[in-house]
Amino acid sequence: MRTPRLEALPPRDETWLEIDIARQCLVHWQGEHALAEWPVSTALAGVGQREGSGCTPLGWHYVRAAIGHGQPPGTVFRGRRPTGEVYSAALAAAHPGRDWILTRILWLCGLERGFNRGGDVDSQRRYIYLHGTPPDQPMGEPRSHGCIRLRDEALLEVCAVAPPGTPVWLHD
Repeated sequence: MRTPRLEALPPRDETWLEIDIARQCLVHWQGEHALAEWPVSTALAGVGQREGSGCTPLGWHYVRAAIGHGQPPGTVFRGRRPTGEVYSAALAAAHPGRDWILTRILWLCGLERGFNRGGDVDSQRRYIYLHGTPPDQPMGEPRSHGCIRLRDEALLEVCAVAPPGTPVWLHD
């Protein structure tokens, strides 16, 4: 995995992801060409960099780790590890109020020192992910605790085109 360099972003010819918080969408780019778009759900608390804020961070990031390859859609994760459960309505009823992290995790790392990397603004230490969410959760409106939620099918498509090292730009 190669860590992207800020001065080379957005990439001229390579794949990168844009998360438009105002539009609540994720766009897959190949250089200057938009290839696909999916609805997302970002933080109910809005945008912000600080640890403990419950906000979605802004700025340039990259996919630091991709977790869950080979697991079935709906796999439940806790602490970035599969629990052995697969999401269902019955499981949700047994655990009301749980913040479900499903299917895959793309763990983000900030690239901008003092803004989204280091200290109390470090996106990786804040555990900011792209992850799956239950089918009854709305897309296209802010509802998460800081992460970027996607439908399982959309997340699997994103994972197929965005391996570790892929640049991700979050803006509002």
